[in-house]
Amino acid sequence: MSTGTYASRSAVLGGGAAKHASRILQEKIKKVASHLLEAAADDIDVADGLATVTGTDRVVTFKQIAKAVYSDMKTLPVEARQELEASYTYDPINGTTACATHLVAVEVDPTTCFVKILRYVVAEDCGRIINPMIVDGQVHGGVAQGIGAALYEEMIYDEDGQLVSASLADYVIPSAVEIPHIDVVHIESCSAVAGGFRGMGEGGTIGAPAAIANAVSDALSALDINVSILPITPERIFRLLERARMKAKGSQQ
Repeated sequence: MSTGTYASRSAVLGGGAAKHASRILQEKIKKVASHLLEAAADDIDVADGLATVTGTDRVVTFKQIAKAVYSDMKTLPVEARQELEASYTYDPINGTTACATHLVAVEVDPTTCFVKILRYVVAEDCGRIINPMIVDGQVHGGVAQGIGAALYEEMIYDEDGQLVSASLADYVIPSAVEIPHIDVVHIESCSAVAGGFRGMGEGGTIGAPAAIANAVSDALSALDINVSILPITPERIFRLLERARMKAKGSQQ
């Protein structure tokens, strides 16, 4: 039974276990190939589905090795016949997560009080990248969640403690229209875990709300407004603007 994928662990744990198990299997393949090629196991290179004696053209394929182990009983001595499989339980002890830096440019409409994201850039380091398309998708999804937290999504309760934003009719989530094009810069600095992998999800989600809040604060800084509550809804911006106007009017009197 599995608890599923969360907490930046799938590639770190699964990838680390696969890396160690592959090394074990590689040694088994070398031992079988050493008998077939009549060479020392240490002199055999394993790559691209082939086992080759270093510095020579003597080679056997994985298919030939598997046939020798499982089908051709006369090819190998008994002591060289072993299952071509391996398992490994991997615990990196100290986990690892992604690192990311977010840059965002926003525009605040003083009439409607809506925030428009003009440009979004993320520099992301998830260690060694396994599948670039999946990595980009996770960054985009994480940023989309962060935009929701920064500008739209809020649990609202009335005076009696009754949740009044319990459905998607009242709980606003961003759609594809609200999510801007996201420029992603990949940085690959290998982590200390096997394979050099890092987690992915946190880098997009955690940085986005703070980056957007800081960008809105900067846009409104001329009015001495600092954003401290999320989400930054049009209503909240309106109240902040009204408060700034009242403060400015009071200082002039």
